[in-house]
Amino acid sequence: MIHKAEFVVSNTNPGNCPKPDRAEVAFIGRSNVGKSSLINMLTNRKELAKTSQKPGKTQLINHFKIDDRWFLVDLPGYGFAKVNVKVKLGWEQMISTYLTKRENLCGVFVLIDSRLEPQKIDLEFLLWCGTEGVPTAIVFTKADKQSKNKTQQNIQKFLKKMREIFEETPDYFVTSSETGDGKDELLDFIMGLVNEYENEEMI
Repeated sequence: MIHKAEFVVSNTNPGNCPKPDRAEVAFIGRSNVGKSSLINMLTNRKELAKTSQKPGKTQLINHFKIDDRWFLVDLPGYGFAKVNVKVKLGWEQMISTYLTKRENLCGVFVLIDSRLEPQKIDLEFLLWCGTEGVPTAIVFTKADKQSKNKTQQNIQKFLKKMREIFEETPDYFVTSSETGDGKDELLDFIMGLVNEYENEEMI
């Protein structure tokens, strides 16, 4: 359980991120996938990450310090955001630099809308992460918005596509920001990454 979550800094330059002196996990997903709601649910804070009905609200790398121990990072969404091409390219450069160069990054959670059939943009992003060696896990969001059966069908279709790209399926979690489903499992997994990072740093 998270007891304390505080905003640290927002910026567009990965080089200006806080000193990489503790474990860090990041959340990313297509615009309007429910990223801010998920972060608020995990941290028990209604307004920590700003939610918006307008896709593409997060345009910066947002760092939050959790329990004075590790960083949680809210990254800009990809796809759909109504911005010009130049701005979009700048975002992509910023995200790719952050994901490949941030040395204390021990996990990236890619959010997938569980209501949708597999989306090409999500699969392409996960393929890029795999190619670049970015440590990823999948978080299926909005599981409360339809029947459990439908959610499972969509998840299985997505995982099948993943198996076509990779030899094995990455870790995945099924969540709902409304009901809190998946919260404990996801936090346990994150704390496992944090502990592992801290143990390696001590060696």
